[in-house]
Amino acid sequence: WGEMILESILEKSGLVRDREYTMQPSFKSDDGKRLQPDVIVNYPENRTVIIDAKVSLAAYEKYISEDNPEEQEKHLRDHLTSVRHHINDLNSKNYQDLYNIQSLDFVMMFMPVEPAYLLAVQKDPELWNYAYDRRILLISPTNLLAALKMIASLWRQEYQNKNVLEIARRSGDLIDKFYSLLEDLSHLGDDLNAAQKSYHNAVNK
Repeated sequence: WGEMILESILEKSGLVRDREYTMQPSFKSDDGKRLQPDVIVNYPENRTVIIDAKVSLAAYEKYISEDNPEEQEKHLRDHLTSVRHHINDLNSKNYQDLYNIQSLDFVMMFMPVEPAYLLAVQKDPELWNYAYDRRILLISPTNLLAALKMIASLWRQEYQNKNVLEIARRSGDLIDKFYSLLEDLSHLGDDLNAAQKSYHNAVNK
C-alpha cells in the first residue's frame, strides 16, 4: 500500500517512469545478496536517490483505534520502536553504496501516512537526527512531493539546456554550410566570368 501511495506521488510530481525514476530495480550487493529498493529517482548528471516505502504502520493503526490510554501509550511505543527498527534495517542494507549506481549519500525512508510521520517525530524529537546519522532521511507525502517537484524542475532545466546546446550546434552546422555555399557560388561566379571572357575573345577573333 505504501508503494502504491509512493507511485501515485511520483506520477503527480511530473517525473516519467523508466526515464526519471525506476520502480523496484534489482541489484546484488558485494556479498551476493539480492537487494530491491522500491524506487530509484534519477537526477541530472547521472546521480540518483533511493526511496524505501516498506515502513510497517501496524502499531500506528492500533494506536489510533485504541480508546484505552494505557494501551494507546503501549501502541505508541511500539510505533516508535517499529520506525527505529526500520531505520536500522535500511542502514544495514547500505543501498547508497551499491557499486553500479551513483547514489546520493542517503536513502529516503517514506512514511505514507502523514499523521504517522508527524506523531513519530513529535513524540520522539531525536528520531529525525537518529535517522540522519545513519544516512536515512525520514520523509512524508507532503515533503516528498515537494522534493520530487524540485527534481522535476531540475530535469526541465536540464532538457532546456540540452535543447539550447543542440540548437546552437545545428545553427553552427547551418552557418558552416552557408559559408561553404557562398564559397561555391563565388567559384562558380569566377568560372562564369572566365567563360564569358573566353566567349567574347572568341567572337572578337
